[in-house]
Amino acid sequence: MTEYKSEVKKIYAPIGRVYERLADLNNLAVIQQGLDNPEAMQRIKQQAGDKVTPEQLEQIVEKLRSLQFDTDSVSGQTPLGTATLRIIEREPDKTIKFVAEGMPVAANMWIQLLPQNDNECAMRLTVKADHL
Repeated sequence: MTEYKSEVKKIYAPIGRVYERLADLNNLAVIQQGLDNPEAMQRIKQQAGDKVTPEQLEQIVEKLRSLQFDTDSVSGQTPLGTATLRIIEREPDKTIKFVAEGMPVAANMWIQLLPQNDNECAMRLTVKADHL
């Protein structure tokens, strides 16, 4: 099993608001809305620089457009079928746990939130994966 832990990152927003945003995966649909914004797409292209070709960027955009969201999951098509990231547990203002389904690896992920003060929190992402 491989484990990855991100650095602890500070978020300049109250922990309750961050938790509410992350605990409902419908909120990720805003990503798709940004794909129709020419200014946002220009920023993405600038940030990508020469790391990806225009063709690769277009493939990524098409994959993002095809994602399906609901409160508990985000799903998309892969060459192996439908892959889903599903929330399996929520602990308000503390933890959101996910499981990967339909992928060639067994994987779990969780987001940990820690209060800093009334207007800030900290976040760490942990992923554990194991080949099937």
